[in-house]
Amino acid sequence: MSTKLIAPSLLASDFANLQRDIEMVNKSDADWFHIDIMDGVFVPNISFGMPVLEAMAKHTKKPLDVHLMIVDPDRYIKTFANLGSEILTVHYEACTHLHRTIQAIKSEGMKAGVALNPHTNVNLLEDVINDLDLVLIMSVNPGFGGQSFIENTYSKVKQLKDMIVRKGASTIIEIDGGVTNANAKALVDAGADVLVAGSFVFKSTSQLKTIEDLKSIVNP
Repeated sequence: MSTKLIAPSLLASDFANLQRDIEMVNKSDADWFHIDIMDGVFVPNISFGMPVLEAMAKHTKKPLDVHLMIVDPDRYIKTFANLGSEILTVHYEACTHLHRTIQAIKSEGMKAGVALNPHTNVNLLEDVINDLDLVLIMSVNPGFGGQSFIENTYSKVKQLKDMIVRKGASTIIEIDGGVTNANAKALVDAGADVLVAGSFVFKSTSQLKTIEDLKSIVNP
């Protein structure tokens, strides 16, 4: 992917002013909305559920990049398709039959993504990489926003990029966790295509400018 994308994470938005923050992202240079769905089981936190996503989708004007941090994601694939998800990412660690899950996502007309926790080796995706539209590398432990970036992420991204090239896949690489203007260029240089930015965007004094700056850093 020649143009690198920015996907603000609504987990870091002001939940009391969600429509306002959605409209800010609509106006911004951002490319996707990144939406984390957490169940309090797979991760020790609970975030948005289906009714909130349904309400969001009435206002979002950019693709919904939905990241399921839940157990048994297969139960909800059709539901998230019906709610307007364009990209649906499940966790490798939550899927017993990963190939079947990927095919089920695609059969609902969505792009299929797989997320890897910091401890999970990218080589485990060797047999499904050609079936994937996206791999999401977690650069923090999943469950909470505002965590510090894990430095080993760079080598994981390079390893994954090498695999994608070697296998002739068209999979893109997304990074989620601790993304700032200090590491954005290094991540893209390592092979990343999409950067998820949460706290760095929503806690900044000028959110539109922060997104604009990130976009220009990754697309010099």
